[in-house]
Amino acid sequence: MISTMLDKRRVEKAASIVFALIVWQMFATLLDKSLLLVTPIAVVQRLISLSHQADFLSTIAFSFVRIVFGYLLALAAGSVLAVIAGRFYLAEIMFLPFITAIKSVPVASFIILCLIWLSSQGLSVFISFLIVLPIVYTNMLQGIKSTDTKLLEMAELFRVGWFKKMKYIYLPELKPYLISACSVSIGLSWKAGIAAEVIGIPDGSIGEKLYEAKVYLSSGDLFAWTAVIIVVSIAFEKLFLYLLKWVFLRLERS
Repeated sequence: MISTMLDKRRVEKAASIVFALIVWQMFATLLDKSLLLVTPIAVVQRLISLSHQADFLSTIAFSFVRIVFGYLLALAAGSVLAVIAGRFYLAEIMFLPFITAIKSVPVASFIILCLIWLSSQGLSVFISFLIVLPIVYTNMLQGIKSTDTKLLEMAELFRVGWFKKMKYIYLPELKPYLISACSVSIGLSWKAGIAAEVIGIPDGSIGEKLYEAKVYLSSGDLFAWTAVIIVVSIAFEKLFLYLLKWVFLRLERS
């Protein structure tokens, strides 16, 4: 029954993608101006051509390593800060203006400001970190606050150790909040990281390729590199969430 439902969902997703590609092809054909909108076939052809270039994989690796590093750093920092804020109310109050400012200030403002402090090479790391930090912090803090106080009181009464409290009380409560935070923030980290590269234009990055596509009015390159970003971002999200759920499953069974 479950496998049938999963197969049905896969078919539905595939059908929606095919429908979107058909609509895209129709609009591109009717418009008949490749400078404004290229066809999916042209994008695939250009993507194949780009994949044969010597710097294709190194360009992807450049952006991938920096954006993912910024994401993982924010995941760790946001979790630690949430634990501190959940334990000490004063810390939550002290963190509030910083988290609010990070959530409210436009990404472009942060990018321009950070260009004064940082080199363009490390810009995507810091911007990805800033965008993900408040999402992880907010979700984790909410999960900590939602923990059943009666269970905690019982654990204190029976002098349950810190490790067992974390494993049997906190982790089951935090699991949906953490998975939700990761699911939302991964895509945003890529959007913000690539935007930082487009503005900072570090050598050898995907952002540099997008900037060059804009300068030379190459819509094919623009759509092809955008497709690369989407594929890499989705692949990383699926892999990371799978590993995260696997870790939770192992902890529950151990």
